[in-house]
Amino acid sequence: MHKRVLSLALLALGMAPALAETTNPDPRKWDEVLAQARGETVYFNAWGGSQNINAYIEWAGEELKKRFGVTLKHVKLEDTASAVATVVAEKAAGRDEAGSVDLIWINGENFASMKGQGLIMTPGWAEQLPGWAYVDAESKPTIRTDFTIPVEGLESPWGMAKLVFFYDQARTEVAALPQDADGLLAWARANPGRFSYPQPPDFIGSSFLKQVLAEKIEDKALLQKPVDEANFAEVTRPLFDYLDALNPLMWRSGRAYPQNYPAMKQLLADSELDIIFAFNPAEASSAIANGELPDTVRSFTFLGGTLANTHFLTIPYNAAAKAGALVTANFLLSPEAQARKQDPAIWGDPTVLALAKLDAEDRARFDAIDLGIATLRPDELGPAFDEPHPSWMERIETEWKRRYGVGN
Repeated sequence: MHKRVLSLALLALGMAPALAETTNPDPRKWDEVLAQARGETVYFNAWGGSQNINAYIEWAGEELKKRFGVTLKHVKLEDTASAVATVVAEKAAGRDEAGSVDLIWINGENFASMKGQGLIMTPGWAEQLPGWAYVDAESKPTIRTDFTIPVEGLESPWGMAKLVFFYDQARTEVAALPQDADGLLAWARANPGRFSYPQPPDFIGSSFLKQVLAEKIEDKALLQKPVDEANFAEVTRPLFDYLDALNPLMWRSGRAYPQNYPAMKQLLADSELDIIFAFNPAEASSAIANGELPDTVRSFTFLGGTLANTHFLTIPYNAAAKAGALVTANFLLSPEAQARKQDPAIWGDPTVLALAKLDAEDRARFDAIDLGIATLRPDELGPAFDEPHPSWMERIETEWKRRYGVGN
């Protein structure tokens, strides 16, 4: 979920042609995949900044070993772009087989970069997995389109995300909560120093910039196309006018920023901030369950809508353990793994499955989940904004750093 792209130079969208391969395992022949996967070690490159997520991946590894004879090694990343850079370097060195990265937790700019450079295992394998039968691709459009880029079966959906805000009702009255970006600016004027966001290019901080731009831009359709440098300044003027006004009202007067979401969450726990946000509707309940936030924290969202997307798993074209990576991706799609992941006491990440497609026993797994006192119901989450084309984020982050980066 979270992370910077190595390069967006290929995204006009003349995507590079996929590499021709004849030795990739075929998920339609699942018994053969299972047999090939047994004994393989899968190096899973995934964000390692959350203890509960790391514990979930550890559980998945134990189950994969026990059930399928697959060893899962979690390569803990701060930035997904480092995994992409590894694959790029291996391709440049001619290492087209036995690569060091087998599976990547990915979405957005990094997927666009890998697809554009022909770095993903082909042909489209995700929709051939046995677990795809339960995926809710019909009502969740971001499962087949990742930041405007067609997925085409090149990554397997893992979880859903929607931007949600949190506050501590012991300190902040619900009647005072902002209902949109303009309301947040007004709230910050009345409560200086009590709001901040992680410094871009942190994924959560950059998402806040996209949220404001999506609210303030006159023609949202422009964001679904690659950036046009000729009108970039004009299109983004409302965003930077907004940030100019917000910046001096923030925590430490905008002279410093939380490093990432966990740091921002700690500032709420320490009563230094009064409003924070995350890309997981159950994050507040999960943090309460894990003792990271007080049980007086609650969630809210903007009435007009907030950003939403899907996060995925993908397999590099030169992965050494392709069969094991397929088995891992398929297991993480299973109702058992998806229900465990959705439990706020474990992680709280919303499922990509359509519950109506499940049998009674598997539906019961989800029905039994206590979503927690701070989790909004689906009908309370409000409308979803589409993610912009990946090129917008790179360009906006560059301009943000020029204007507000620490040391400027």
